[in-house]
Amino acid sequence: MTLDALIVGAGPNGLSAALTLARAGLRVQVLEAHGTVGGGMRSLPLTLPGFVHDYGSAIHPLAAASPAFRKWPLHAFGLDWVQPGAPVTHPLGGGLVTLERSLEATADALGADGPAWTALMRPLLNDWEGLLHDILRPLPRVPSHFFTLAQFGIRGLPPAGALGKLLFRTPEARALWGGLAAHTVLPFSAPGTSAMTLVLALLAHAVGWPFPRGGAQAIPDAMRAYLEFLGGSVITGVQVSSAADLPPARVTLVDSSPGVLLNLLGDRAPTAYRAALERYRYGPGIQKLDYALSGPVPWADPRVARGATVHIGGTLDEVARSEAATPTHVSQHPYVLAAQHTLFDSSRAPAGQHTFWAYSHVPNGSDEDIQDRMEDQIERYAPGFRDLVLARHRTTAPMLQAYSPVFGGGDVNGGKGDLWGLLARPVLTSTPYRTLVRGFYLCSSSTPPGGGIHGMAGYHAALAALKDEFSIQDSED
Repeated sequence: MTLDALIVGAGPNGLSAALTLARAGLRVQVLEAHGTVGGGMRSLPLTLPGFVHDYGSAIHPLAAASPAFRKWPLHAFGLDWVQPGAPVTHPLGGGLVTLERSLEATADALGADGPAWTALMRPLLNDWEGLLHDILRPLPRVPSHFFTLAQFGIRGLPPAGALGKLLFRTPEARALWGGLAAHTVLPFSAPGTSAMTLVLALLAHAVGWPFPRGGAQAIPDAMRAYLEFLGGSVITGVQVSSAADLPPARVTLVDSSPGVLLNLLGDRAPTAYRAALERYRYGPGIQKLDYALSGPVPWADPRVARGATVHIGGTLDEVARSEAATPTHVSQHPYVLAAQHTLFDSSRAPAGQHTFWAYSHVPNGSDEDIQDRMEDQIERYAPGFRDLVLARHRTTAPMLQAYSPVFGGGDVNGGKGDLWGLLARPVLTSTPYRTLVRGFYLCSSSTPPGGGIHGMAGYHAALAALKDEFSIQDSED
């Protein structure tokens, strides 16, 4: 029997596409190369027995806020969000700065820069759902919330380094801004880097920076269970290399890289379209360390333990120097993005012991060992950290690409996130999910809105397929 829809890849976007199509009443099947669904949101025993580590994503503000995920009753299929004491803590030499869930509490903690933080965030927070509706989709669209989007554009277009220094005067506020800006994986001098910085701060106030109880694997497991409840199916352990590996389907959606898509299209891909996809650009990669610890991280300032997410890198200028170096080399003092889940979810480690998740940015494809530099940074704010290490597991950029082609060169965002990389992702068109071969769609993070666990690329790709091939129009699109 010919399927209505075939999904290649069971990452967050593939599962999101499958759910969107299944909810429309279609016969849907998902094929996944690995033995478990999840893609970049999986949990694995990487170190010692009893320790649960998130292989990819660790903290999920975009998932909690996603317009797609919020449509679905994933809680009924086992997804339980854990909210830490604070969304983000950022240690500094003598103390720390904290991004609180409350806008008012954050402003109070920032002291002299509190009014500036409030003025920056309040207009966006008042209509955060409308703003996400407009930005988590292809940008060349008529906005539904024009005034909020205009305010966001004015704030988001400047380089993050310049805007941070313009708006804030205290080292604490500037450091907080810099730690958030480093998530863009771009030099702080790049236009538009303030946009993602704003989004991450906004999400902290709107929904927090939660994570799933028991491990990131809980998200795809809940999505799979819901899909099967709707009548869809998932087959794991299936390698798909060419069109010959695909069962018959009216539409095929590919949750992988543009290169994998080209392999599936074969000679059917027009020359110009093939050339455009072959030019697709990736950004810096990451190197990740997963730790099994004998106790909690010994922060010099114990208040750092209030956050599950910790930005380790010092002042705005220090973080900016680290990120400016990344395209060509790793700084001697790299920015480290860290997560300490077991302070809030004891199910992930044996009693009294803890996990620690940390990564730094590296040049695309680099396998240079930067473990000592990363641990030196951690020790800077948590003296004695190394003494607690029972085991560690290192994941390099080439290992990530080998795990999934969508992570080209270890780029966990699925493609470079500069302004052109967001506009032409993977090509410049109002519906970038639609390929030039009828019935085939790209639905990975290499399409808008890019990286992050939100499922919106898969959601919008599925809406395009529903409209094109089944004459079904989503009223909320």
